[in-house]
Amino acid sequence: MLENPRAAQVKAIGRLASRQTREETRQFLVEGPQAVSEAIAWRADLIDELYATPTAIERHREIAEAAESAGIELEFVTEDVLLAMADTVTPQGFVAVVRQFPVSARRIFEDSPTLVVILEEVRDPGNLGTIIRAADAAGADAIVLTGRTVDLYNPKVVRSTTGSIFHLPIAVGADLEAILPRAREAGLQILAADIKGDDLLAVRRDGGLAAPTAWLFGNEAHGLPDDKRALADRSVSVPIYGHAESMNLATAASVCLFESAFAQQP
Repeated sequence: MLENPRAAQVKAIGRLASRQTREETRQFLVEGPQAVSEAIAWRADLIDELYATPTAIERHREIAEAAESAGIELEFVTEDVLLAMADTVTPQGFVAVVRQFPVSARRIFEDSPTLVVILEEVRDPGNLGTIIRAADAAGADAIVLTGRTVDLYNPKVVRSTTGSIFHLPIAVGADLEAILPRAREAGLQILAADIKGDDLLAVRRDGGLAAPTAWLFGNEAHGLPDDKRALADRSVSVPIYGHAESMNLATAASVCLFESAFAQQP
């Protein structure tokens, strides 16, 4: 049982909340039973360390069993130690240290995808995590993050994905102008989500969503600048029928991705 919150091992794990430390170690934090369970199920080979409180194990014995089956050593810690390791004040009894696993954009477009998400300068960690989760739910093949998008391994991003970060390939640090030609070579049309674009439902009715598609989403506050939007084949907007001034980026992205998913179903 690890009991000292000021132990060097504990402090080292706590420092993974810092992007600089994550970049140096190429590791990141995974917190909570759901995300840890998904990490064990999908990428057990990447888990370097796994910690849990005895109380958490009593509630989630299946996680301990899955870890044992995967050959992952689980170390018990006190509540105070877990709090010192975690980024949140409520880590729910589990913390794992996992190696980062980005893929190259080249590989993504070599795999004949039919639905891809490209995020340009998305800065809010919660938005990014929610979009990753929505993309996973909609059956997207992959996600590409441009260089100015928030760090994929930010703890809030990881938590917001609720485990979806382990389910689909995600490329990071891509250059938008370089990857769009690759997307087109792979047979994808580029649709940019933009408030000035064509009505999403009209695009659906004219068959514009049935083709393999890469959706391009921009910054939460400013959207896509004119020069970036011009790189797309078509701009599309989500209609608003009520009195809301605008729609949250993650919500709009979810609507667009599911409309494409519906349209692509045989």
